[in-house]
Amino acid sequence: MSHVRLEVIGGRDRRQTWGRRDEEYIADFCLVSKRYLDDSEYKIFKFHFLLGADWKLCCRQLKMDRGTFFHNLYRIQKKLGRVYRELQPYALYPLDEYFGGSTRQDLSETPCLVIAMPTPRTGSSLRPPLRKVA
Repeated sequence: MSHVRLEVIGGRDRRQTWGRRDEEYIADFCLVSKRYLDDSEYKIFKFHFLLGADWKLCCRQLKMDRGTFFHNLYRIQKKLGRVYRELQPYALYPLDEYFGGSTRQDLSETPCLVIAMPTPRTGSSLRPPLRKVA
């Protein structure tokens, strides 16, 4: 079951609003993924990450060999990792910024509760966790 939470919106007004933060994140995650991937990449993403199929089942369903599947998978991870990190105005990664209510725009020089993530160099991949870790 989902949880409805009363959240405080920062700023001068300090308003409160009701929201389902988990469902909002899932919707943002899926919509951003669909927007930035082409059709063939999104099929791989959907089968492997959203539906949880292993590589053997994905290769059989998508009619591709193992090497091609993993090359496409790593390209998808690289592309979406960068998109999740650099999304404006609110990034989907790191998760503590999304769920914690603070954003990079509001942080002081030395943040205490937010993990400082380096911006990836060009050509390197950033692989965000795709499952919630307990």
